[in-house]
Amino acid sequence: MNLQQNQALIAAALTALVAFITYWKCRGEGRSAENSNREFFLAGGGLSWFYIAGSITITNLSTDQLIGMNGNQMALLAWWELAAVAGLTMLAFIFLPIYYRNNCTTVTELLEKKYGDVNIRATIATVFLLGNILIYQPIVLYSGALMMKSMFGLTVPTVLLAAVFGVAGSLYSIFGGLRAAAITDTYSGVLLLGMAMLVVFLSLAAIHWDFSGIPPERLTMLGGPDSPIPWPTLFTGILFIQMFYWSTNQTITQRAMAAPNLREAQKGVMAATAIRLLVVPAIVVIPGIVSYKLFGHLGDAAYGKIVWTVLPTWMSGIFAAAIASAVLAHFTSLLNSSATLYVCDLHEKYIDPNPNVAKLNLISNILFVILAIAIVPIYAGATSIINLVQQLNGLTSMPVLSVFLVALLFRGVDARAAICGLVAGVAFYAFATFVWAPLHYIHMIAITLFFSIGVSLSVNRLAFGNRATWRPARG
Repeated sequence: MNLQQNQALIAAALTALVAFITYWKCRGEGRSAENSNREFFLAGGGLSWFYIAGSITITNLSTDQLIGMNGNQMALLAWWELAAVAGLTMLAFIFLPIYYRNNCTTVTELLEKKYGDVNIRATIATVFLLGNILIYQPIVLYSGALMMKSMFGLTVPTVLLAAVFGVAGSLYSIFGGLRAAAITDTYSGVLLLGMAMLVVFLSLAAIHWDFSGIPPERLTMLGGPDSPIPWPTLFTGILFIQMFYWSTNQTITQRAMAAPNLREAQKGVMAATAIRLLVVPAIVVIPGIVSYKLFGHLGDAAYGKIVWTVLPTWMSGIFAAAIASAVLAHFTSLLNSSATLYVCDLHEKYIDPNPNVAKLNLISNILFVILAIAIVPIYAGATSIINLVQQLNGLTSMPVLSVFLVALLFRGVDARAAICGLVAGVAFYAFATFVWAPLHYIHMIAITLFFSIGVSLSVNRLAFGNRATWRPARG
């Protein structure tokens, strides 16, 4: 048996072990017909803080983060992770209490209750669903396949590897729902974080902890005007991006809403915050910087190259298993979120209020997997995965956040006015970022948020004759 076969065998065995643990943990959990939505999509409200922390961590941290951030080969990208501490804190102490008080299954359910209009719930759910289908799901599959190819020098078509990940990941979502996704996330996360930290230390050892010869702009935490994160943006768009991503993103918040109570959910979120602060920044930038010193500019191939270089040969299979498990876990989380949005916010509201959730979950997952695999080739030419994702996020993130903030901060706003603010915000950001581009896109993200809120309140007053008033602080 040759070396690559041994590595593949180790990877397959460890990946199968994670799958077996997931099955073992889920095997005794039945599903009730009366509460199937909560069982499938909120794990029956039975996730402990440990699984919430693990699931939130790996749902965000996967190959798109490891490859994309290290692919920039500069320390500056650590700001995305450091700023996430603020986003997670807002989720724990501002947004989660509101979701729990309102007994929400999806974040968009809150909008229906605040605006008194089911159509705005469906509109935002559709925006989230399209984001998952067109951006997040195919990028996870693409980056996972790219990682495997760059680590082992494979000549297999990227889309074929992506299809393998897609089909395997869908099995967790189809048969285990959120409980399986969270358990897989957690144990995959333990393996991935451990291996990623090992890569950090081995990378530093490879250059004898000596950063000399690396251009200063790749080591600084104060980005210039042409950098991916100019330093003034730390006080504008980045904080609002974190608020949107961690506090109103269905894929993230769904994990935190699956605890037996608010206190348990907050413990899980704060544990994820500690991991984000103490562990994640190092693993998403240091290997890339070391890779620049050793090999020069490699872009998104940098992380796979450094892993292949510094890891002992016999450990490559273990790392491949960590990556494979993380891709499967992340993709499962996205699929489960997409199914939740479709079933709860669209199908039950407009087609059938009492569907067979298991069957509908199966059909929707199969469809979403096929679409994700089909879209993978579109991302093959991206210069930087992470920068592309952040730029595309801005197209809908701030307009959507404006709908949530208007709902939470004001009374007397017509849902149609909020939708007008959403549409105007998307158009404004698209023009100001992809056509005119007067400022860095992160600055434009903050401007877009306030523009969208302004349009919502103006249309509410001028077109519908309503005067918005401040809502009490408890939401």
